[in-house]
Amino acid sequence: MTKIYLDTNVILDFIDINRAGNLLAKKLFDYLYSNDFEILMSEDMVSTIYYISKDKKVVLEFFKLVINEWHIVPFGKDVIETALDITLDNACDLEDVMQCLCAKANGCDALITNDKDFYSCGIACLSADDFMQRVV
Repeated sequence: MTKIYLDTNVILDFIDINRAGNLLAKKLFDYLYSNDFEILMSEDMVSTIYYISKDKKVVLEFFKLVINEWHIVPFGKDVIETALDITLDNACDLEDVMQCLCAKANGCDALITNDKDFYSCGIACLSADDFMQRVV
């Protein structure tokens, strides 16, 4: 089974119908579910997405649905330490580095993000659009 790690912005696109990427995110989620992909996200995204989103009830209901279907994984000390070193050495975004390293540590085949400058740690980092073009 192919493991796909979703970045915060992709999940927000799905949850928030007013975001520009909402329709594409819905197509992506439909494809992932229809083709039995294993979906992962980091546990910190639960609070981050709740904090960012305006419709708190929708976010809570969304997480109640996916909490038993997706793998919600921790960063762990090793990922955090490595991310701190990489970020200090390269002046890049700590959160992006942590997400990428977490995806890699959990054996993901790809990370889907809509951040054009996302840090690459050795696994495929694709936009939702790029991913859909490759697989459909």
